[in-house]
Amino acid sequence: MQLGNRERENFPVEPRLFGQTATSRHALVGPMTAARWMLVFVLLAGVYFFHGFLVPVLAAVVIGFASWPIYRRLLAAVNGNRTLAATIAIVCVISFIVAPISIAAVYAVDEVRDWLVWAVETNANGAGVPAWLTTIPVAGAWLGEQWVKHIGHPGALGELVQLVSGSNIGNIYRGVLVIGASAFHAFLTLLFMLITLFFVYRDGHSFSKQLDHLGERIFPMRWERLSRVVPLTISSTVTGMGIIAIGEGIVLGVAYWLAGVPSPVTLGIITGLMALIPGGAPLCFTLVSVYLVASGSPVHGIALFAWGTTELFIVDKTLRPRLVGGPIKLPFLPTFFGLVGGVKTMGFLGLFVGPVLMALLVAIWREWMREVTTEAEPTVSPIIKG
Repeated sequence: MQLGNRERENFPVEPRLFGQTATSRHALVGPMTAARWMLVFVLLAGVYFFHGFLVPVLAAVVIGFASWPIYRRLLAAVNGNRTLAATIAIVCVISFIVAPISIAAVYAVDEVRDWLVWAVETNANGAGVPAWLTTIPVAGAWLGEQWVKHIGHPGALGELVQLVSGSNIGNIYRGVLVIGASAFHAFLTLLFMLITLFFVYRDGHSFSKQLDHLGERIFPMRWERLSRVVPLTISSTVTGMGIIAIGEGIVLGVAYWLAGVPSPVTLGIITGLMALIPGGAPLCFTLVSVYLVASGSPVHGIALFAWGTTELFIVDKTLRPRLVGGPIKLPFLPTFFGLVGGVKTMGFLGLFVGPVLMALLVAIWREWMREVTTEAEPTVSPIIKG
């Protein structure tokens, strides 16, 4: 005899000996949890496989942010044709940034190789105290003693290099000699950077809108302030410092060449890098001027010092206030840490990425302090006088 549906529902059910049925049990991992873990796994896999592209992508983003106001004018000049504007912008970047830096780097490597050849020979045989070194006023005698102690006898320079850098001078020399082996890797990095920069120019506007939508979901009512920190920092601080450093390196490098200083390209690059630090550029051209005066070229030394002082005065009074500053002003210490930490971590690109990351940290700190200050302020109830 078969039972109907109603009778089957009222029929007593025998209890199960081994737990609940399959339909009434909860899943070990819910579908949403599984999806989230799958998303985390995909993101980690993407970071693992594509972390090698981080440097060229960041370089392209930094250059794109820095040159975006000029690119907008170029885009308006070509009637909004983004592909044509991006192509012209890439050609300009190659012509005015990539090519000059590449040429300067080639000359600098040759000059540094000559320095290392002299260092290896000096470490093997020793070197006498240069005559010009002892003629330096006040410090000449002391510098001569230090030369004899750390450079004069065979093996002394190697010990000094080992103490300062932790590397053997022979390893440094071999590393410079085989630097051409990494030229292909540098070329690929540059190529990927230019390709990324092309798409930053062409699709940057739409991508920024997508980031704004996503950021508003993550940081509601705060994303607008946080997201504007990066472009403002690059345009006001990083770009200004970079333009000033490059300009001072070029101008003083040409002055070194005209004054007959050995290795003017390398010294110009060092001066440009030191210009990122307050007081770095004056220290560089002052030391070079002292070298010229002590080595028997007092006219060239005095002229170089006068030119460097005049150029520094013009830059500090006219260009620097216009380029550096604006709505985002980082204190000196965070800026300095951003520069040094960026260079130590990412090399030359760190000069630009480091201050940007530091600006984001400072902006997040200010947002946190804003919240804490707002919550800490007591609400004063008005006193109603009868």
